[in-house]
Amino acid sequence: MSGKSRRDFLKTSALIGAGVAGLSSTAKAGPKNILSEDRMGVLVDTTVCIGCRNCEWACKEAHNLPAGNLESYEDRSVLQTKRRPDETALTVVNEFSPGKNSNLPVDVKVQCMHCDHPACVSACIVGAFEKHENGTVTWDTSKCIGCRYCMVACPWQVPAFQFDKALNPLIMKCDFCFERTKEGKLPACVEICPVEALTYGPRTELVKIARDRIKRNPDRYVDHILGEYEVGGTSWMYLSSKEFSELDFPKLGEKPAPGVSESIQHGIFAYFVPPVSLYALLGGIMWISKRRKELEEEDKL
Repeated sequence: MSGKSRRDFLKTSALIGAGVAGLSSTAKAGPKNILSEDRMGVLVDTTVCIGCRNCEWACKEAHNLPAGNLESYEDRSVLQTKRRPDETALTVVNEFSPGKNSNLPVDVKVQCMHCDHPACVSACIVGAFEKHENGTVTWDTSKCIGCRYCMVACPWQVPAFQFDKALNPLIMKCDFCFERTKEGKLPACVEICPVEALTYGPRTELVKIARDRIKRNPDRYVDHILGEYEVGGTSWMYLSSKEFSELDFPKLGEKPAPGVSESIQHGIFAYFVPPVSLYALLGGIMWISKRRKELEEEDKL
C-alpha cells in the first residue's frame, strides 16, 4: 500500500467516525410529494394472466441478470412453490387456486409496487432510494450500504438482499424499467406479455379502466382495485377474481407507510442509539473493510 493511499484511507476512516455525530444530530426531512398527476402505472389483470412467465425472462434480460432461454420458462413446475422477488429475479409469478366462476388457476405477477409514498425512501438513511415524478421508485447502488432497513419498512416485503456478497451487499428490486421508459419504451414485462394482462399508462386512466372492467363484469372480478388506496396508493394495481388476501397480498390500510414506519422507528429508538448514527457507523465499518481489501489487492500487483 503506498504512503498516499494509506494516508487517504486513514483520513477517511477518521472522518467517518466524526461524521456519525453530525448525522445523528441532523434529522433528514421526509421526501416531499413530487408526484405528477400524469404519473405512470401498470394495471395487472390476474384474470387474463396465463402464467407463461415471459415477464420474468424479459425482466432479467433488461436488467442483465442470468436469464437462460425463454423456452425454459415453459416449465410450470416452479409454480407449485410460492416465490418472492430476490436478487436473481426482480419479478416472479405465483399460481393460486381458481377464483369465482372459473376453473382456471389465478396467476399473479409480483414485483415492487412503487408506492406513491414509499416507506423505503423514508427509511433509507443514506438517501439511496428516490421517488420520481413519474411514479417510479429507484435506488442508487453506489449509495447503498446494505443496512436492509428498507426491507423492514416495506409493507409489501419486496426489496431483496444479496446475501452472497459479504463485502459489498446491495438491495435489489424492480425499478419499473426506469431507463427504458425514459426513452419512450414500455417496461420489459409489459412489452413481452402475450395476452396483455399488463396495461401501462397514466395511473388515473388505469383506475378508470379497472373500475369499468369491474362494472361490466361483476361476476368476474371482486369489487376491489388493489393499490388504488392501499398505503396511500401505488403505481402498480391489480384486478382479481379472488380476495387479495387469498393471493398472499397483505391486508394494508390507506395510511401511507412512511407515517407508520416512522412512528414505530421513533418508539423503538427513543431510548437507544439513533438509527441514523447506528447505520452510519455500520456503513462506515463496511466501507473501511471494503477499502482495506482493495488496497491489499493493490499491494499484490
